[in-house]
Amino acid sequence: MATVIDGKAVAAGVVEQVTAASAALEAQTGVRPGLAVVIVGNDPASHVYVSSKSRMAKQCGFKSVQHTLPETTSQAELEALVETLNQDPEIHGILVQLPLPDGLNSDPVIQSIRPEKDVDGLHVVNAGKLMTGDLEGGLISCTPAGAMLFVRQTHGPDLSGLNAVVIGRSNLFGKPMSALLLAANATVTTAHSRTKDLASVCRNADILVAAVGRPQMVKAGWVKPGATVIDVGINRIDAPERGEGKTRLVGDVAFDECAEVASTITPVPGGVGPMTIAMLMANTVTAAMRAHGIKPPSF
Repeated sequence: MATVIDGKAVAAGVVEQVTAASAALEAQTGVRPGLAVVIVGNDPASHVYVSSKSRMAKQCGFKSVQHTLPETTSQAELEALVETLNQDPEIHGILVQLPLPDGLNSDPVIQSIRPEKDVDGLHVVNAGKLMTGDLEGGLISCTPAGAMLFVRQTHGPDLSGLNAVVIGRSNLFGKPMSALLLAANATVTTAHSRTKDLASVCRNADILVAAVGRPQMVKAGWVKPGATVIDVGINRIDAPERGEGKTRLVGDVAFDECAEVASTITPVPGGVGPMTIAMLMANTVTAAMRAHGIKPPSF
């Protein structure tokens, strides 16, 4: 049976490190890291995410600012707010909660955030730094950064000689995850919906990362015995065994059967999920320390 990674415990360790760095920055400069979160419209899931981010920021000792804008906000108004936050020296991290309501184009908004304040790691400058192997100069997208922390804790910092397969090629996760694995010297295959004989590609992986958004797609027969399996999927499926109309969360990996084959595996929920907010906090304190010429800790 595989070792199950406790994402909540690992995330708590990151938050502890962030809180200490935040306190050290304030003691040294009198400045607290500032995180501004912008949310547009009434999407209930987005409001839940934003509330948890704001709570965590306060827990870390940050200055936490939330801008809640109505559904009717125009593109120009949203971009004007981002520019105001760009100019504010007390704000070190800017996060625009996605998805935006219909009629708003997220890409120009994301690209208008200054790269050094782009704590989501989505600006093309930060993406470019990652793709060229500059892991120290930019800000790395939070979910892949969190997943990579699990990989490093399991295998160490040097993945030389290991084969990694990432299922998924999104700009948000798949591409940056592949770049992080490559930077750590793994031999990386980025697989996706058009990959031929996906199961046999996955069976070659010492490190298998699933991020496709298809419930329990990865079966035990896809997993190399002894592999590390990182499940990034979050899917809600019907759970009639819990009662009529009930649902439950599952990943992209059929957990129970794959745990019999893998050596290490992440659960859903409680695996990669808690790491995303923890790494957002890490990016914010990193941005604040860089803004004051102080070397941030490694996360």
